[in-house]
Amino acid sequence: QLRVYTGANGSFVLYEDEFDNYNYEKGEYTEIPIIWNNASHTLIIGDRKGSYKGMLLSRKFTIILQDATQKTVEYDGNKLEIKF
Repeated sequence: QLRVYTGANGSFVLYEDEFDNYNYEKGEYTEIPIIWNNASHTLIIGDRKGSYKGMLLSRKFTIILQDATQKTVEYDGNKLEIKF
């Protein structure tokens, strides 16, 4: 789930790695930029950067706004723009 609290622009980076070793020090991790544009009420889930052994190649994100509006999207590592 991604929870979005509207009212201003916002962003963060979803970081993932194997969680049980130091391979991230060798560059084995992923980052997914996530940006909320308040003026257009659009959530952008950016292109995934990086990789590591055993990572999820695709996933579902359920995006929930504070007014309980929600959408579920399939993400495969490529940029998505979700308009609310």
